[in-house]
Amino acid sequence: MSKLNIPPAEGKKHDFLALGALVTRLDPGIVPFSMANHYDLYVSGGEYNVAANLSRCFGMRTAIASAMVDNLPTGLKVRNSVCEAGVDAYYVHFKHDGVRGPNIAQTWSDRGQGVRAPVVFYNRANEAAALLKPGSFDWDAIFAEGVRWFHSGGIFSALSPTTPELVIEGMKAAHKAGAVTSFDLNYRAKLWAASGGVNAAEVLGRIVENVDILVGNEEDLQLGLRLEGPKTGRVASKLDPSAFLGMMEEVHRRFPNVKAVATTLREVHSANRHDWSAVLWLDGQSYVAPVCELDVYDRIGGGDGFAAGLFYGLMAGKSPEEALRLGWAHGALLTTFPGDTTMASLDQVEAFAVGGSARIQR
Repeated sequence: MSKLNIPPAEGKKHDFLALGALVTRLDPGIVPFSMANHYDLYVSGGEYNVAANLSRCFGMRTAIASAMVDNLPTGLKVRNSVCEAGVDAYYVHFKHDGVRGPNIAQTWSDRGQGVRAPVVFYNRANEAAALLKPGSFDWDAIFAEGVRWFHSGGIFSALSPTTPELVIEGMKAAHKAGAVTSFDLNYRAKLWAASGGVNAAEVLGRIVENVDILVGNEEDLQLGLRLEGPKTGRVASKLDPSAFLGMMEEVHRRFPNVKAVATTLREVHSANRHDWSAVLWLDGQSYVAPVCELDVYDRIGGGDGFAAGLFYGLMAGKSPEEALRLGWAHGALLTTFPGDTTMASLDQVEAFAVGGSARIQR
């Protein structure tokens, strides 16, 4: 098995480059959508969130390759937010026709409360990002500036027949340039169901053939890649990593190029009370994070927070266990803030990763 080899930072313009859609998320808080009179707006995107987190919290040099709608007020909002997050941008520009689009997509997500679960739905009609295709970006020019890590995900890949081909094109260019590649399966049944009968497992499988580091839980692996679960029977708790780790042999058999697989483990007691852990399989070895209780303010983006902390730890040369704990800690902290991206500091993440508490700091 080949080992994970992350290129050094010297001579590289970007530590991290994400490919994905930029969207706005409208959040009415704990009020159900049908009763809400106002919404908070956050700039988001499963792939972008990781880049923003790495920039804001971990001080890394990040970038996003995405679509931008120029003459649209929400497009300007998105551009400003990306800039404020310290994320460089490679945009393919589209012009809104004044009525129908192309659009910056909207996702809607309330927070739920107690026994009432959060609700997520989408308006991705005529989305500009879905129009991206192979040839949209000059990868040779981008990677010539130096990129250590290239990342994309299943949400972007589900948008159209052309977006997964663009992901594969980008990953091949990344490997040619010596960069590490990662992919978050982020299997969303609603998005794949709306894709017109596309075989998600076939599409995602072709992408994962080009991936070094895979992020995805047991359900992502089973539904997104049609991998069989372990034959040992039903596990007693969602915090038990045995089902996930039991699938690693099958992952390695199907995708010998994959050097690491990681996921969060979450036991949901209510919308606001979760037990939280994480697991990493790297170069044939397994690592498991501690279990902590979360008082959740906003759960959206917690998985992207985990990925950002894990990726930072690996790029910073931390041990696998330390990198996993940084991801676990950052993902946990992110659920205590409103919005999809981090408001945590590196000091907070490092303190929690080694056993910090919520005692007041004076």
